[in-house]
Amino acid sequence: MEVILKKNVDKLGYANEVVTVKPGYGRNFLIPQGYAVLATASAKKAHEEVMRQKAHKESKVLAEAEAIAAKLENITVTIATKAGENGKIFGSVNTVQLAEALKKEGFDIDRKSLKIKDEPIKEVGTFEAEANLHKGVKPTFKFEVVGE
Repeated sequence: MEVILKKNVDKLGYANEVVTVKPGYGRNFLIPQGYAVLATASAKKAHEEVMRQKAHKESKVLAEAEAIAAKLENITVTIATKAGENGKIFGSVNTVQLAEALKKEGFDIDRKSLKIKDEPIKEVGTFEAEANLHKGVKPTFKFEVVGE
């Protein structure tokens, strides 16, 4: 079954892609949740026209994402949290705290597009995270967890 994705779906594809999925997955999850529409002949024609119009806008968005990625790779974000004497923090650092720290640095990145490597972070130190800014633009940057 072919569907046209309306939104990015993890491990399946990005928005506006035509993908082939099993019929049950398409009918019972993707279409009712609003993640996709059925790829009929008329829907494919309309999709091609929309994609033609978006093509030149996409190049601008890609250039902007690459510029943000270049800046992001050169910084180290600091997250302050309560920690014990031995370096263990209370709770763990997650993408919400990372997104807030990035916002303070001037990067408005959604927490859902951030992925922390070696999760969960439960101690003070320097760690790496990845930001999914655009299709094919996934910069890796460092963040430091310090105790208050």
